[in-house]
Amino acid sequence: MAQKALKTMNRLWGSLRGRLLRLPARETDYAVRGFRGATPEMKGHLERIGAAFLGGYHAALQCPEETELVPALNSTPFEYRGFAFEGAAMAMALLDFFTPWRAVRIRTFLAGAGDAHAYMIHVGVGWMWARLPISPSRARQRLDPVLGWLGCDGYGFHEGFFHWPKYISGQRPPKKLAGYETRVFDQGLGRSWWFVNGGNAKLIAQSIEAFAAGRQPDLWSGIGLAATYAGGVGEDVLRTVREKAGTHWPHLAQGAAFAAKARQRAGNSTASTELATRILCGMPAADAARLCDATLENLPAEMETPAYEIWRQRIQTRFAQTRQFQKA
Repeated sequence: MAQKALKTMNRLWGSLRGRLLRLPARETDYAVRGFRGATPEMKGHLERIGAAFLGGYHAALQCPEETELVPALNSTPFEYRGFAFEGAAMAMALLDFFTPWRAVRIRTFLAGAGDAHAYMIHVGVGWMWARLPISPSRARQRLDPVLGWLGCDGYGFHEGFFHWPKYISGQRPPKKLAGYETRVFDQGLGRSWWFVNGGNAKLIAQSIEAFAAGRQPDLWSGIGLAATYAGGVGEDVLRTVREKAGTHWPHLAQGAAFAAKARQRAGNSTASTELATRILCGMPAADAARLCDATLENLPAEMETPAYEIWRQRIQTRFAQTRQFQKA
């Protein structure tokens, strides 16, 4: 009887959390957000991504146990499943914040079913950083020392997705971010431009050109991530994106490689992943994922330059050398 009563109380508490913290479906509606540039097919694709995110978010608010949550997340269509895990991570991070005496949800999730989606989990945590008075520098200490930087990426994506008119002219990152955090913020902001501009290569390039030259490489890295993980466009658009990136192609390719690795780790690679890496990286998705693994080895633990940035630089250097070889 006691166990039954506890389960009933957990469900009631989950229902209350869901009502208090619920995000309406219109939050990710393409027209409501004022996004532009998408074909009807791309618009539908991006809205399905948003629906998957919100589905995961609300499922995590309402499901008290991982044994109930994971089946709900895994019921999301294969291509969009990672976004459901990302949404669930945002909800768990919020619950950890509001119940500091039980702030173990993210850590427990990453030790279990969330491990395969570790990239998306860390990004989802960053959505919470954008919404609450929290120090990203302090919060990141509780995450993986390398992938924890993706929380800043999630922060940047959130700001671009929900407040894009504020950033479209090149505004600086929020003041509570400092140092290298602003670089990864820009990676996430660039990722959001894929959604804001509907995968339209011309509009994406125009958006990035509005930023100072020193910020553009990280923005293109974010485009590579989004074009490969979110996808939704054909070969012609991807080739135009690569052309528009110009000298920033190694950063674009590095972002695409990260996305290929994220999908490989989760076991949800698609034909769209393969197409994007062949065009943006010049190699199959499996090779791009292996490149991420190889360059991750023997990263220094403590240096002035974060290990995450050294990892990115190693990948970018490989692609830059490939481009030089192709030109020779």
